[in-house]
Amino acid sequence: MKWFYIDTGFNTGKYNMDFDMSLAQSCTNDIAFFRIYRWKPYCISLGANQIIADIQAEKAKADNIDIVTRPTGGRAILHAQEITYSVVYPYGKDFSPKELYSEISKALLEGLKIYDPILGEAELESVQPNFPALLKESSGSICFGSTAKNEAKFHGKKLIGSAQRKLNSTILQHGSILCGDYHKHLIDYLNIHESQLEHLRKEIDSKTIEIEEIVGYNTDYVRLIDSLKSGFENHFEILEPINSFIK
Repeated sequence: MKWFYIDTGFNTGKYNMDFDMSLAQSCTNDIAFFRIYRWKPYCISLGANQIIADIQAEKAKADNIDIVTRPTGGRAILHAQEITYSVVYPYGKDFSPKELYSEISKALLEGLKIYDPILGEAELESVQPNFPALLKESSGSICFGSTAKNEAKFHGKKLIGSAQRKLNSTILQHGSILCGDYHKHLIDYLNIHESQLEHLRKEIDSKTIEIEEIVGYNTDYVRLIDSLKSGFENHFEILEPINSFIK
């Protein structure tokens, strides 16, 4: 398998989602992509089956926050102080979709440990929650309200949120690696009754954690990106450095 590494830096929500889709369309049976990116302006992304009415769109627009729909499933995320990754991999090549999900998560954990040894205490969730039941709860509108099986958590709190989808002959998986706590402001933009807000704030506080809270210092994004790339190369036993790729 020939891997290509892409760091597209800061871009809008639409650009980021379109780029992931273009990679999925470009993938062949013998190549794979590992991409790192960020968001400017900050952006709320909705799962493929979620409706924009879940969000106070006018308030988000007034605060210069994009809204975009992801091609993958899951619920709403406010992309802010984070590193976002995506992987595009040929469907059925070497791994089943579930196996690939797990292996990607393990590679990300390896990268986090390189960044700071304390992050070596992060682990993968072993239990799959009852998502139909969760979606009926008030926290069901937010992605970081629960941790899926094989997502990364630290001392029981969700650290990385990921989603995966089969697109023709390829698998697209992407996710958010929480660095700072601005993602919690998602609650301010949900179209829910005011009586539920305080409950949701407590939910997201109790169920999520960020790298900066764990390590106790501001994120060095350049070093973190390099660490994630190294972790990926180590875990997937990529003997040569991942090739750069410009589309």
